[in-house]
Formats: sequence, structure tokens, C-alpha cells
Amino acid sequence: MTDRFRITLAQLNPTVGDLEGNAAKARSAWEEGKAAGADLVALPEMFITGYQAQDLIVKPVFVEAAVAMIEALARDCADGPALCIGGPSVGEDLKLHNSYFTLQGGKIAQVVHKYFLPNFNVFDEVRLFSRDRMQGPVAVNGVRIGMPICEDAWYPDVVEALEESGAEFLLVPNGSPYFRNKFETRLNHMVGRVVESGLPLIYLNMVGGQDDQVFDGGSFVLNRGGTPAVQLPILEEVISHVDLERTTEGWHALDGEFTQHPEEMEQDYRVMVTALRDYMAKTGFKKVLLGLSGGIDSAIVATIAVDALGAENVRCVMLPSEYTSESSLDDAKAVAENLGCRYDFLPIGKTRDTVTETLAPLFEGTEVGLTEENIQSRIRGLLLMALSNKFGEMLLTTGNKSEVAVGYATIYGDMAGGYNPIKDMYKTRVFEACRWRNENHSDWMMGPAGTVIPERIITKPPSAELRADQKDSDSLPDYPVLDGILNILVDEDGSIADCVAAGYDRADAKKVEHLLYISEYKRFQSAPGARLSKRAFWLDRRYPIVNRFRDPS
Repeated sequence: MTDRFRITLAQLNPTVGDLEGNAAKARSAWEEGKAAGADLVALPEMFITGYQAQDLIVKPVFVEAAVAMIEALARDCADGPALCIGGPSVGEDLKLHNSYFTLQGGKIAQVVHKYFLPNFNVFDEVRLFSRDRMQGPVAVNGVRIGMPICEDAWYPDVVEALEESGAEFLLVPNGSPYFRNKFETRLNHMVGRVVESGLPLIYLNMVGGQDDQVFDGGSFVLNRGGTPAVQLPILEEVISHVDLERTTEGWHALDGEFTQHPEEMEQDYRVMVTALRDYMAKTGFKKVLLGLSGGIDSAIVATIAVDALGAENVRCVMLPSEYTSESSLDDAKAVAENLGCRYDFLPIGKTRDTVTETLAPLFEGTEVGLTEENIQSRIRGLLLMALSNKFGEMLLTTGNKSEVAVGYATIYGDMAGGYNPIKDMYKTRVFEACRWRNENHSDWMMGPAGTVIPERIITKPPSAELRADQKDSDSLPDYPVLDGILNILVDEDGSIADCVAAGYDRADAKKVEHLLYISEYKRFQSAPGARLSKRAFWLDRRYPIVNRFRDPS
């Protein structure tokens, strides 16, 4: 009977659909575990396919290729530690399962199927997979290991069944995406399972960006009573060896690597950087461009882009009209110079005059208004997309969550673009993020340290500058009020009565509700962006485009 057991945890970043690339990462981790004398090398949930694969996972040829790749891994990794990896499988019931494979001796030695299938927030697993009966532990080198897959460890049932059927400790493979304060939620649930079962628990999460979601890692190990033994970094690929020893009371994890996680704003900011960096790398783009207006939103997006990709891969373009203030011209140039990225100056006046002249016969007798304002934005979108096409640089869009919520953006204008790093960050939090970035710098940022966003950009009244003396507050409640109402209506799914009870004016709440609902068609066509909250626009909040309901309260 063995008294020591070593697990190599591979907290790695897969790419959806890249079966060969993901298998190569798994093989490399296995080799590192073998060199370290590991008994088992573990990778996260659905690692071979990447996660979440959405409807790609129900394509039979994709599932067949994924299983074939796992079988090849088993053959390649025959002489050494067991390899555990997540992937799809078709069970004896001929149904598709989210599974965890144990590879040993050149073959697939055992397969565990996920029992609890999440069907909330960004997850659709009830639609994609089938559940199987609860299964017992997996034997590796004579040690019985319970392997509840992700959601299976959030509830007592599966862990209780594993403990009753002889599991000696728990290995929980995860594909758990970030939202603010998610780590504490995970930790609390896993402490619950440890206390209930009396078994040590190893929680292994993947890292990396996939569309709007970012998997933040932060894998950890808990001993009996919920005492932490290991805590890995967030948002970093890590291979770490965890040693367990058998005691008179059962298995006990030895203290190992323990990384303190950063505070909330740094986590949000790094998620935005990681989301953009991985979106670029996994789609094949190398460079980005964006319209730099001299305002706070484009300033923080430019900073995120430089931190993610390096200044040499970021182009900033100022596209002024007669309404662009001198301070905006100065501020935009200052941001580009502070960041060290390319700055192009492309006035839109002549193009706007030509468009106005072209439309004049049809617009004759009408009043100048919102249409003419939006023409400016659409000209900017046209020119930026032309640069994107010509130079192969992906266009970033820069609307914050407040603007995305109420449609304070021009579709086919400033909404044009391939990715929006701040899509899930309210305007008031954008101000906080700018101040935080000016005061903080870390090794994972590729941009310079210091005050990269001038103070005047942060303190001046926000304006789209599409007409003379325009301010955002002309059309919207002040941002602290707007964001407070949106937090209730969107993030909390609250009512108008809830807004009034929180101290907001009913007329303001009704106006925001109306704008929120009528802007659904814009959001349906908007670029993806990093998910920071549990109610991000896209998979977290799915509303009909046509919707006549209004809160009667």
C-alpha cells in the first residue's frame, strides 16, 4: 500500500477546436509530471476540445476526432504516470457526455461522466449533454480517487456517493469562468464538500479566454476541515506538483505553492487584458486599431490593448470633426504618446461634407438632428474598418456597459469592431479602472508604468462631441444614477419599484428601462467583450429583441 502520492496539476489554457494543440499541451504536462515522479497528471474539464465548445460539441465528427485524440494520448503516455483529461464521450447509452478520462497503460482505463449539468448563466449543458448514473471512485496505483466534474462538486450528492463508495480524496476538474468575486464562491462550496465528506479536495481550474469568457485558474487544495494547503495564481498557466501522504486519519496534502490573489480591480483589469490577448491569439490577429477620441472609454481601451499586445501592435486614430474640442485633440495625442503606440490623424470634415451634399436632395425640408450626428459616427466606423481591412488590424470598439445597456452608441458607427474589452464594465467603474491603472503596474502588463491616462480625461464631463456643447448628461441621467438603476434592472433583475425603494426617481428608472429594452437589437449585433459579472450582455442575459413588456410598477 502506497503512503505517498504525487499529482501534477496542469492549470493550462486550451483553445476550442484545437485538438492537436490541446493534446500537445497535455503531453508536455505529462512529460513534466513523469520527470517529477508523479503518480497522476491532471488536466481540467473538457480540455481536449477546449471549453466552452457550445454547439460544436454536438457535431459527431468533432466528438469522434476528440475521442481519437484522447486514445492517441493514451498510447503516447503509456510508460509513466496516469493522465486524466476532460473531453466528450458517447456512453453505453449512445448519448453524449461531458466526461473525464483516466489514461493508463496505453489505453483509456476509466471514464467518469458529469452528473449535474449546469443550465444557467453562460451554461447550456442540459441541452448539449446527457447525465449518467452516479459513479464510484477511480483507482490509480491502488489509491481510490473521487473525480466529481466541476458542477458535481457544488452539491453534496455526488461527493457523498463517492465518499460512501470508498474515495480516499477528491480531484475536481473544472472549466469555471470568471466573474467578480467568483473565487470566494468556489472556495466556500468546496470547503462545504470537504467538511461534509472528511476528504481532502484538489480543485483544478483551466485558464485563458474563450470569446467573452475568461477562465481564471486559481486552483487550490484543501485538507480536512477546509484548511488550505496549495493555492495557485490566477490567470497564469501553471504546472504544479502536489504531494499527499497517508496518515492514520487518511490522506493529507502537504503544504505547497501558495499565491495570494490580487484585489478586485486588478482581477477585473487583468481579465480584460487576458480576454483581448487570447481572443487575438486564438483568432490569428496580431494587431489592433481603435478610434481614440480623447475620452475616457477609448483611453482605457487603448491602455488595455497596449498591456495585452504591446505598443507596437496598437494603432490609435483620431478622427476629428468641427465639434471635436482642442482638449480632446490634446488628450488623445497624450494618451497615444504616453502608451508609445502609433497615432494617426484623420479628419472627417471633407467626407462628412460630401455625404451631406449627397443626401441633401432627399433630406431637403427636414430638420438637422440625430441623423446628422450619427452620420459622423458612421463615417468614423467606415474609415476605421477600411484601415482594418487594408492593414489586417482588428478594430476594437470602446462602448462601456452603461452605453451598451441604453443604446448610447451608433450601430454601424462607433459600435463597429471585432472586440470590446470594456463591454461589461459600467462607466463609473471605468473611471475607477483608469485611476487604478495610473497608480499600478505589474509584470504581466506590456505597457509602461505611471500615469498613462491624463487626469483631465478622467475628470472632464463625458461627451460624444457630435454637436456643439454636447454632454452625455443631456440625454442620460448622470452616470452614478444611471449605473445604480442599471445595476438593479440588469445585474439584479429588479423592478422599477426596487429602483424607487433604493432612492432613484421613478421617471429616471422608467426612462432607463425603456432605453434598455429598445436597445436589445443593437446588443444583438454588438461585438463580444470580456465577461466581468454574472449578468454580462450575451449569454448571461438573453432577452427577445421584440418585447413590449414594461414594468407596471
